[in-house]
Amino acid sequence: MLSASRTPAAGRRHRGSTFRPALAVGVAALLVSCLPTASAHPTAAGGSPAPADADSRIYVTNQQDDTVSVIDAHTHKVVATVPAGTAPEGVAVAKDGRRLYVADSGSARVSVLDTRTYKTVATVPVGKSPSGVALSPDGGALYVTNGTSNTVSVIDTHDRRVLATIPVGRSPVNVAFSGDGAQAYVANAGSGSLSVVDTRTRRVVRQIAAGRSPVAVAVTKDGKAAYVADEVGTRVLAIATDSGKATAVNVGTGPFDVAIGPDGRYAYSADLGPGNVSVIDTGSKHVSATIALGPPGTDPFNLEVTHHAIYVTNQGAGTLTVIDSASLKVISTVAVGAQPYGVAVN
Repeated sequence: MLSASRTPAAGRRHRGSTFRPALAVGVAALLVSCLPTASAHPTAAGGSPAPADADSRIYVTNQQDDTVSVIDAHTHKVVATVPAGTAPEGVAVAKDGRRLYVADSGSARVSVLDTRTYKTVATVPVGKSPSGVALSPDGGALYVTNGTSNTVSVIDTHDRRVLATIPVGRSPVNVAFSGDGAQAYVANAGSGSLSVVDTRTRRVVRQIAAGRSPVAVAVTKDGKAAYVADEVGTRVLAIATDSGKATAVNVGTGPFDVAIGPDGRYAYSADLGPGNVSVIDTGSKHVSATIALGPPGTDPFNLEVTHHAIYVTNQGAGTLTVIDSASLKVISTVAVGAQPYGVAVN
């Protein structure tokens, strides 16, 4: 469980330019200090060639270091450490892998990086405390939650300008699209709701009750269900998007992120308190497996799921955990920067 001295993650995810929460101490800190230091410059990946359809690069934002770690998905080695804006949080990568979008929460902007040169090619001003980012299925729009502005910015990825600013609920922290891109679902931690945005009109068309502190949302490809991490408690809510009916799935304490696997059979929850990932069967709405990442204080924060692996940032431990999608075994733990936050894979 979270100790009494630790504030809920939703209350510390927007630290601005002066608030730097303390790292976990004890075992988690010792583990980080014992891990090897990665190179700060791009290097050639070693090892045998990866399959053509394998994951290529993993990108991790380091909230306290103001950097992005670039990791070779085959060797699990850090090949570059790239400067970002202040307190980078959410991150998304274009389908072609050429552009990286980083929400700099302390800079009130989104940085656009060229993944071939690791240079920032544009910055787009948005609202205050930007956190969650999501690319539309066609890649033409980036939705950004602005936590202390209570808005979502819609960025044209071609022109790199804000097309619209949409008022949503209080303290929006995360956003996800339906499979067809017709709706965007915004998790409002301060309102206990999901705002449903019509992406054609760029207006909120519905509000759905979503627990006490919804901090993350993932939507099934058919758009029929939204999975919501309700951080204040021990549950993920599976919400029918048509009726708003919610089924509670008991997971570990303080679920902070949720993702749905590519085939839709399982959802995955990053549980802050126990340092676990819970695997949820989307058919039965029950936890089918629990993956231990480390002791309390590891703080699994955000995750990304591909056909090949489950990638989890551990904010307290300063690491990225790589889990084999088939066996659910931890296959690698990678030391990254201080307070890793978001993760994206291409």
